[in-house]
Amino acid sequence: MRTTEEPNRRVDRSDRVGAALAAALLLACGVFVAYGFLGTGTEDEAAGERAATSTAEATYDVTYEVLGEGAADVSYRGSGGDEAHVVTRVGLPWRKTVSVPLGASPIVDVTLGEKGGTASCTLSVRGKHVQRATATGAFGRTTCGGGSSVG
Repeated sequence: MRTTEEPNRRVDRSDRVGAALAAALLLACGVFVAYGFLGTGTEDEAAGERAATSTAEATYDVTYEVLGEGAADVSYRGSGGDEAHVVTRVGLPWRKTVSVPLGASPIVDVTLGEKGGTASCTLSVRGKHVQRATATGAFGRTTCGGGSSVG
């Protein structure tokens, strides 16, 4: 007489259902963890910008750069709001990163001396290039500005 053991279908089915639920739960946890690590950060950035705009001293970083040879007079807007900072007969190349108040337009002005030459200014806001311009000749002058909507 041959006996065949019939598997307990109830236990077999509950094992499969439990394994499927565990896999689904593990997958869901993995998605949440991955989203936390790989998320775009736009919500955090937006919250940071809202916090920055709510303070009276909110600023953004601007990098001014003047390329060329020789010397030039450079004026630029920095942390003083509308106040211009002036550096005379500065050796080129010259670079300065400052904090500009929100709502104030970043601007750098370059004036060559009587010997002339060529110098170009560049303006970067929060690490992104905004403008480049070139001055040439005796007392040549150029300006790079970011407009009032930059901050």
